[in-house]
Amino acid sequence: MRSANDNSSGNPIAPADENLTPVTALSVKDLSFYYGDHKALEAVSMEIYQRQITAIIGPSGCGKSTFIKSLNRISELEGKVRVEGRVEFYGQDIYSRGVNLSRLRRQIGMVFQRPNPFAMSIYDNVAYGVRIASYRPRRELDEIVESALRSAALWDEVKDNLKKSALGLSGGQQQRLCIARALAVNPKVLLMDEPASALDPIATMKIEELLHTLRQELTIVIVTHNMQQASRVSDYTAFFSTDESRIGQMVEFGSTPDIFTAATHPRTRDYVQGRFG
Repeated sequence: MRSANDNSSGNPIAPADENLTPVTALSVKDLSFYYGDHKALEAVSMEIYQRQITAIIGPSGCGKSTFIKSLNRISELEGKVRVEGRVEFYGQDIYSRGVNLSRLRRQIGMVFQRPNPFAMSIYDNVAYGVRIASYRPRRELDEIVESALRSAALWDEVKDNLKKSALGLSGGQQQRLCIARALAVNPKVLLMDEPASALDPIATMKIEELLHTLRQELTIVIVTHNMQQASRVSDYTAFFSTDESRIGQMVEFGSTPDIFTAATHPRTRDYVQGRFG
């Protein structure tokens, strides 16, 4: 067993040459995850495919959020954790001693359940991560901010108000701003933990439309309790649940059509058909 907190610097992880077009972006192999002595996940194995959307579904408390937080090691900011197994990002173990966590978290970005814009301008929110990573001339930074806001389908709504506080935006706009902030550092993977759960139906629709656009360039992993949303936006779906000891585990993984219409495990069929959860 390895402590996940003993490694915060070293060589960055970089994806393979994109010209090779690898099928798998993240490979999870027998991952068990602990918060202190509490086992939250047991022996999860799955492939997360490049430029596809993978939905993580399951009842509350089954480890869905814990799982995606383990994919860029952001869970380590919440306290002492440890892992068994491996998570490989383009073939390299993200829990090895040589990993630069700052670089890793730029390459595997995260968008949380509730919008969390910083108490600063719209422009400075988007530019925040870029400025931390390296110095950029103002003209280049302007281009990055505009590009990220366009990619998040927000530019036309805020382009005349970039100096205004991000806290004045609506909830849906704030969430798209957080997506733009993650996109500004040019990630390869975007992790999304119920990004539309706090939004109204119109804002939710805009987030879903955005996902379909982003998947052309990004690998996306999304946690959602909304079965209709999972079936609409994802290419692959993983169903998580718990065992008798309340330890999270992955019950079934497959293409989204198969999971929703031809699941092999009865617990999966019961969940997607609304019989429990």
